[in-house]
Amino acid sequence: MKLILISALFGFAAAAYAPPAYPEQSNRPQASFEKNARIIALDSDVKEDSFRYNYETENGIKAEEQGREADGIEAQGGFQYTGDDGQVYSISYAAGQGGFQPQGAHIPTPPPVPEEILKALEQNARDEAAGIIDDGQYNPGKYGDAASAGAAYQQPQFARAQAGYRQTYKY
Repeated sequence: MKLILISALFGFAAAAYAPPAYPEQSNRPQASFEKNARIIALDSDVKEDSFRYNYETENGIKAEEQGREADGIEAQGGFQYTGDDGQVYSISYAAGQGGFQPQGAHIPTPPPVPEEILKALEQNARDEAAGIIDDGQYNPGKYGDAASAGAAYQQPQFARAQAGYRQTYKY
């Protein structure tokens, strides 16, 4: 009985001391607005083969989405929120067979493809259309060495290092 009582006391003491689950988030500027934000607008319509919803919270979060069943679910929508820097961030998206495709001014975009790469890809497409396929194997005839193209490719022989050439290093 004493063991149960002591265990219970230690359990209550440990529970009373519980640190915040995510202390780094409580220091964020927007954390105080997010903690107890109320929903100020909500509209939802769910049907057998489609849905639609939108909502807004008092801390400036807004979201909307509509979708339908079509070989899976196809949906489009968007949301916005205020970041820790005070800027309003907005995302619009489409989701379906092509995956999730977000768009927003703050989403990083890939750099442009260099012109040399574009030219190489175009040349590869032309070669493939002409039946020229590069399987990655070395072919001497391909590089102007037609005389040896018929002969089997031989690995060049390199001279072996002479004994005593290597110096030992002293530390």
